[in-house]
Amino acid sequence: MLGANLITKQTPPEGQMTRKVLVHEAIDFERELYLAFLMDRAYNGPVMVASTQGGMDIEEVAEKDPNAILKMGIDINKGILPEQTHEMAVALGFTGDEIADAQEQMANLYNLFLDLDCTQVEINPFVVATNGKVYCVDAKLNFDDNASFRQKDVFNMRDSSMEDPREVAAHEVGLNYVGLDGNIGCLVNGAGLAMGTMDIIKLYGGEPANFLDVGGGATEKQVEEAFKILTADKNVKAILVNIFGGIMKCDTIANGVVNAAKNIDLQLPLVVRLEGTNVDMGNEILTNSGVKIITAGNLDEAAKSAVAAIS
Repeated sequence: MLGANLITKQTPPEGQMTRKVLVHEAIDFERELYLAFLMDRAYNGPVMVASTQGGMDIEEVAEKDPNAILKMGIDINKGILPEQTHEMAVALGFTGDEIADAQEQMANLYNLFLDLDCTQVEINPFVVATNGKVYCVDAKLNFDDNASFRQKDVFNMRDSSMEDPREVAAHEVGLNYVGLDGNIGCLVNGAGLAMGTMDIIKLYGGEPANFLDVGGGATEKQVEEAFKILTADKNVKAILVNIFGGIMKCDTIANGVVNAAKNIDLQLPLVVRLEGTNVDMGNEILTNSGVKIITAGNLDEAAKSAVAAIS
């Protein structure tokens, strides 16, 4: 397995290089269950989720048999109570000494969930072994990025070699980036606007190459870094910049776009649509920049221009 590409539903089509292998003692078990702790707005806090149908895709279980999913809200101030773990253990079919064992596991998992600022602790399967003991056989943990400052030990374990290098580079400079399979690179401020920009590109027959949100307070340096990430993608044949200037001023973005294009000697078609604060100043900067830029008055025009530029 080491040195070979592992291909699963969670990997890209080409798979990911296997660099580490976990070898563990096998466990013979009789029943597979599902147990998770999540944050849920419907409960205004943590919720314990469980099912007797473990060892399979829980989303599929929820879709086909919603009644098979058990949910129990947990008061964040009181913590998980013994009567709650007992109720859930019985509902999952534990009997005799298994109940106390399962209760202990649930309480420990909840404490881990809180102590490590998790957004998800998922055990699938949660099993009863042939020796009568309860085990967590497989687990998935997600952590709150906002808590990274106090969970340094956890976040230091991050293995960026298993991630898209473009996403890693964007994260390092404070940008939100998700790579896609298209050929029109997008640079937008605001997640909703970014989604709308990708949709309208597709509407006019194009394919977005990425989701890239520079946020409301991007600097000229971040804009330049965004251009480097976009142009590093060999599939990108044109770039569409769509900025609504609220907190972010259009002249700041315009300066960033111009300087970035010059610094990296941009050769790709560049379409820019600005709207909002200081839009006239921004468009004047673009027009007088000496850089070949296609300006657009609205998003429709911008998307059409970007699609036409690669046709």
